[in-house]
Amino acid sequence: MRRYLAVRGGAGDVAEPDLNAKPQDNLYLAVNSEWLSKAEIPADQTSAGVNTELDIKIEKRMMKDFADIASGKEKMPDIRDFDKAIALYKIAKNFDKRDAEKANPIQNDLQKILDLTNFDKFKDNATELFMGPYALPFVFDIDADMKNTDVNVLHFGGPSTFLPDTTTYKTPEAKKLLDILEKQSINLLEMAGIGKEEARVYVQNALAFDQKLSKVVKSTEEWSDYAAIYNPVSLTEFLAKFKSFDMADFLKTILPEKVERVIVMEPRFLDHADELINPANFDEIKGWMLVKYINSVAKYLSQDFRAAAFPFNQAISGTPELPSQIKQAYRLANGAFDEVVGIFYGKKYFGEEAKHDVEDMIHNMLKVYEQRINDNNWLSEDTKKKAIIKLRALVLKIGYPEKIEKIYDLLQIDPERSLYENEAQMATVRTKYMLDKLTQPVDRSVWLMPGNLNNACYDPQRNDLTFPAGILQAPFYDIHQSRGANYGGIGATIGHEVSHAFDNSGAKFDEHGNMNNWWTDEDFAEFNKRVGQMVDIFDGLQYGPAKINGKQVVGENIADLAGLACAVQAGKNDNVDLKDLFENYARSWMQKQRPEAIKTEVQVDVHAPQPTRVNIPVQCQDDFYTAFDVKPDDGMWLDPEDRITIW
Repeated sequence: MRRYLAVRGGAGDVAEPDLNAKPQDNLYLAVNSEWLSKAEIPADQTSAGVNTELDIKIEKRMMKDFADIASGKEKMPDIRDFDKAIALYKIAKNFDKRDAEKANPIQNDLQKILDLTNFDKFKDNATELFMGPYALPFVFDIDADMKNTDVNVLHFGGPSTFLPDTTTYKTPEAKKLLDILEKQSINLLEMAGIGKEEARVYVQNALAFDQKLSKVVKSTEEWSDYAAIYNPVSLTEFLAKFKSFDMADFLKTILPEKVERVIVMEPRFLDHADELINPANFDEIKGWMLVKYINSVAKYLSQDFRAAAFPFNQAISGTPELPSQIKQAYRLANGAFDEVVGIFYGKKYFGEEAKHDVEDMIHNMLKVYEQRINDNNWLSEDTKKKAIIKLRALVLKIGYPEKIEKIYDLLQIDPERSLYENEAQMATVRTKYMLDKLTQPVDRSVWLMPGNLNNACYDPQRNDLTFPAGILQAPFYDIHQSRGANYGGIGATIGHEVSHAFDNSGAKFDEHGNMNNWWTDEDFAEFNKRVGQMVDIFDGLQYGPAKINGKQVVGENIADLAGLACAVQAGKNDNVDLKDLFENYARSWMQKQRPEAIKTEVQVDVHAPQPTRVNIPVQCQDDFYTAFDVKPDDGMWLDPEDRITIW
């Protein structure tokens, strides 16, 4: 075993504070231990930390704005469709009405599942069910063709399992979690008017079908290989996989035009589709649909339903308390009209001066990235040229979008109808909108994130970078904080997202977002060798009660490593204090989590837990050793030959 595996991540345990930690031994603990020793996780949250604090800050701002606008204290902003968000918020916060309605709003839709008495009826009603607020035992989506990203194509995959990931079924906690879900689901079905024994049979059937699904749908690790979702098959070949379910007729009724092929995201699921979706499994399918339905719609009903649907989420996340009623009302409105709400947030809280400053930083980072590609000592000149073409083609989306996507004009809110009825109607509109994209070109102007989100992303199929206004604030970025701190915060984030264009998935896509191999075989072999080093250095790393899966998180870790390297180089070009840069980088990942949340995150997230993302990327930067005078016997030391460089 290589020596760096013994000291990876520095000395000590980043899940436990150490007030005596030195940056030379554990940068994360040296910067964050005082906070860690005092921090308390809010009762309705799974964690505390920089990101949680920013999320809470944004939410508090927006909840006050929503309350003031809804009450007439502030005037309705001149933003198209924002009035619909306020209308939904008013309906959602009226708990007197929601409590009085009890289960009445869902009775008609619930009955549609209960009326399915055999597999033929399931087949006959599948189109209506697909267009409604239900889960079917298969998934369709319309998205860009990975090899021709100007056109939209039909994608097919399997449904989600009850537990967070297929790997969860192999853990000691699986039975306990499923028992909680079983009890919760029986209770919810009883509250909806179904007899106890009947409800028990439905739920047992649902759990039996879920077990079958868990053996064939993809794990998070498998989903993390983005390019592996592209498996085009002819329509004839696809339809031949379904003997019992009339898939040809189903597609004819839901699609606006006939397709010649289907992009199969989960080939293993398709191979087993007929074993799962057949008359012998009908009772299990029906039970599974009921359990999926009742657990997903309970949040739109009374407070009693909300509380009854909480135990399973609580067991998975460790969150002690259900979010308040007014918080839920805001979150539902924000969730339904997120882009519209994000534009409001961006216009009110993100200034033009800050936008220009961030643009300046991004352009500085892109120049540094281009220089690093040119100076790269393991890429051929031909691959370097193509990488720079891709880099220069990146589209920047900063703050919030200038135009509102058409879907928000189509969504309607009826104040006379219940919260559930409004949500169900919107679900149908969204499904139709998604299907209609099949006849339309890809809209590259669409943003993947709203302006009030504290996050950022790279989209390989559009080759664009999105930095919402929500993340463009301290400690990541503040026009008044030091340039070094800004490079350690948003600079590293910018570099991270740019690096996704060249990580183990992004490297397979060209400047147009098409899946296209622009590498020489020798270059790609060397790249994969370095990817393997990133897998090894994180694989099995202990964090609290869980061990990290190096393959599952490798893409994000490559982006962290390269993003920090670029931020350091850009900071040096600007003559910043590198200690300041590294310390704010460590501060920006500050986090304290509940043990249950850690376990779930490690199973379902392609990101490593935040505290584990600090020390290893830092250990691979030669400038860190100079800035802090790190010696071979210090905990943060990695031998030079063990320091990984990719970009």
